[in-house]
Amino acid sequence: MQNSLDLGGAYGATLERIKAQGEEREKLGMATLMWISHSKRPLKVDEICHALAVRIGSNDLDLDNIPGISTMLACCQGLATIDKGTSTVRLIHFTLQEHLRTHLNLFDRAHSTIAETCLTYLNFQHVRDLSAGPPGNQSDPSFLEYSSLYWGTHMRAEPSDLAKIFALQFLDQFDSHISGEFLWKSMPKGYGDPAFTWGTSTRKGFSALHCISYLGIAQIANTLLEMNKWDVNQRDGAGITPLIWAASRGHEEAVELLLQQKDIQSDLPDTNGGRTALSWAAGNGHEGVVRIFLGRRFINPGRIGRSWGKAPRVAGLLLGRRYVNPDSPSESGGTPLSWAAQNGHEGVVKILLERNDVNPDARRFGHTPLSWAAENGHERVVKILLERNDVNPDTPGRFGQTPLSWAAQNGHEGVVKILLERNDVNPDAPGVFGQTPLSWAAQNGHEGVVGMLLERNDVDPNSPSKDGQTPRMLAARYGHYRVMELLPAQSS
Repeated sequence: MQNSLDLGGAYGATLERIKAQGEEREKLGMATLMWISHSKRPLKVDEICHALAVRIGSNDLDLDNIPGISTMLACCQGLATIDKGTSTVRLIHFTLQEHLRTHLNLFDRAHSTIAETCLTYLNFQHVRDLSAGPPGNQSDPSFLEYSSLYWGTHMRAEPSDLAKIFALQFLDQFDSHISGEFLWKSMPKGYGDPAFTWGTSTRKGFSALHCISYLGIAQIANTLLEMNKWDVNQRDGAGITPLIWAASRGHEEAVELLLQQKDIQSDLPDTNGGRTALSWAAGNGHEGVVRIFLGRRFINPGRIGRSWGKAPRVAGLLLGRRYVNPDSPSESGGTPLSWAAQNGHEGVVKILLERNDVNPDARRFGHTPLSWAAENGHERVVKILLERNDVNPDTPGRFGQTPLSWAAQNGHEGVVKILLERNDVNPDAPGVFGQTPLSWAAQNGHEGVVGMLLERNDVDPNSPSKDGQTPRMLAARYGHYRVMELLPAQSS
């Protein structure tokens, strides 16, 4: 505690020295510390120097305002330094970060100021004149990347009327603005993200409404929607609508605003895998968004969607396209429930299972929600699903693997234990290629699972696969010698 107090006193004394330097040097020193302590990633030397040169509301950058790095550091009185390994500017110690964040009176409206600075920069004429091609094809101004990627994050943290004015000015020419390329290329594009595609996708069609839905700034979204300049159902280069972007990222206010639009197609899927906005919200665990969707009027699609058929067209006429199918399958058959179960979002799973129009045993790639949860080791979701009488705990998937087999293959001992406690689960069920849960566990070296299965009298430790490989042989083949020692040698 004493060391912490000593550091706090030292930091306080140094900050007082910064404030005693004179107006200009005090302003530069405190602004530098504000940027370092509140930026969303470490800033390179050129980035922070250019950021400090921006005069909020000006029309272009005055190069004479760019401070030298030595002057900037001197104004910080030793509290900031350059990280030589990364060429970024950082605080001298991690405890200083905590000190600056806890003393809120040091920086007035830090996030608003940074958002206003970023947007001023993006509205500069020389930035607007840059080609909107791929970012690497021209000499980029030093502060362009940070401004493009983080103005929205700072604005969402601390909105201001001035930032809103600047944002609307920027978004009015967003379609041709180079910053859109930076944002588009920075978006997550893994398998669990809406922009994922096996091929390539372009920014084409990623409008200002897509941008603000992705960022989730409801204040701006409301104004854009009132302007009625953008198609609320337009798909971008990755086949994603504004509603899907907002839902997938959990932006509840933006989702509410979009759903209030008279022309919104709530169930319009993306074009990569056919997933709806509800499906993305469920798969990413956004309980609030899921509840918003399920609170909308909808047409009962039947237990497994059989009666849904051509109903969307009729529903659009009757309900102004505000219907939501809570069990809508993707191209692979995945429902909102299966995606939530796969990713272990027990809250969403519970919400969906409260409905009588959601099939708890629907298949995606032959997997039921229980199979997905078991495969990924989500014990609590497994328990929730097993409480249902309409969930088959031993359903074989496309290759004949049961939930137990998947759990054993991936070494999820907790799930294996839960399933083995049931008398309606076959602990020795072979898949299409003849491999049993024990075979999979042995092949992958999961000693704990192998031990649990060997305790059973109804598990054959020498059961061969279709190519004649026993669990012991598979363990030896893949170098799992400790597992091999647990397994009996096949008697002659």
